[in-house]
Amino acid sequence: MTRIAKTLVGTTPVLICVVTLTALAGCGEDFENRPPAPAAVELTGVIQAKTVTVSPDAVGAGPVRITISNQTDSAHTVTLEGKSVRERVGPVNPQDTATLQKTLPPGKYEVRAGSEEAVAREIAPAELTVGPPRGESNGRAPLP
Repeated sequence: MTRIAKTLVGTTPVLICVVTLTALAGCGEDFENRPPAPAAVELTGVIQAKTVTVSPDAVGAGPVRITISNQTDSAHTVTLEGKSVRERVGPVNPQDTATLQKTLPPGKYEVRAGSEEAVAREIAPAELTVGPPRGESNGRAPLP
């Protein structure tokens, strides 16, 4: 037998063992087939002199991203608050935007704009209603 043939014959059992062990390593735990989480819902908001608005004002529970624009002449801190959730961003300068991101359980929430300066009148908050959980995002195109 040639030297190469002897080397191949000697390494064949080793190769078989490596391939078998690699294949068996993939076996074992049986993972649940869990559906993916719902995609984040994009909401828009505006801070105006007398009120804060958010649209849409009702969504299903899950990840939420609110992009809010300050259309006033003063910088404002934006607060999302309800139940056990309190998320704050800012200050948001005039004509600028900010984004709040949170996974929200069902409930009622307020989106408020506040200012470090004394404001002569309070800006009315927006109300956001979060209903039952949204379905999973399986089979849907990802949002930008």
